[in-house]
Amino acid sequence: MSTDIQKKAIPYLLILPSFALIALFVVYPILNSVIRSFRHPDTGTFTLANYLYFFTDPIQLSNIGYTVFVTVTTVLLTLLFAYPFSIYLRFSNSRLSRWIYGLNLLPRFVPGLVAVYAVMLVINDAGVINRIGRIFGLNIQMGLLHNAKSIIIMNLWFNIPFATLIITAALFGLKASVIESARDIGASKLTIFTKIILPLSYKDALIAVTFVFMSNIGSFTTPYLVGGNAPKMLGIALFDQFNSYMAYERAAALSFIMFLICSISSFIYIYVNLKESKWEQR
Repeated sequence: MSTDIQKKAIPYLLILPSFALIALFVVYPILNSVIRSFRHPDTGTFTLANYLYFFTDPIQLSNIGYTVFVTVTTVLLTLLFAYPFSIYLRFSNSRLSRWIYGLNLLPRFVPGLVAVYAVMLVINDAGVINRIGRIFGLNIQMGLLHNAKSIIIMNLWFNIPFATLIITAALFGLKASVIESARDIGASKLTIFTKIILPLSYKDALIAVTFVFMSNIGSFTTPYLVGGNAPKMLGIALFDQFNSYMAYERAAALSFIMFLICSISSFIYIYVNLKESKWEQR
């Protein structure tokens, strides 16, 4: 080999191990699932029946709608709580804000299974809240388990701290001198938020929203422990197709449907990030 060819080949040789692992453990399983989703389970011929099943069966349609409802509700509530909370943590210098910021890291170190069971012990109809109420002669049964409410509550427990960390990190990149300069020229708090804080942090908020959306579309542990029997989240429905019914072709089709749903948020995220703001074009 000539020296020029060797120099050009070295970068590709260095990334070859990583590329091979990605191709083996990511690309191949995805392609195999897509191909299998169009295969008839008995004859092995090409068919759309696996997809038609999920879009014609009332139970499967309710599962899809239920999953989208729980996920979108979780995303909106997460953003509603996390964004103002992040602004408070960034611009407050009180001891309380620093203590809360440290406490916000705690859920990242608690195993998911432990967290779900801990919350179940509190909100259960015979849990901590009910027992405290009985001391005062009250029988408090909130009915928060085994329905969409319990899944959303647990999702918020996990996702609000996660989104807060991402948004707060972006806000810490905003220099205090910029805010002080805006105040010196008479800018109101609303103007500072809409003209400075929001334009510099909405992309990071969108990153958080994208991760929250994708993680909840295919979530399994929380819906399995606190969700109801019907309708079911798609992660549970996929488990049933694969493990209970052994309908591998339908499981592959449902996996691809979940991928398509997740790709919606990914497309929005990519579009917003590729679209430059007016101040970036100057």
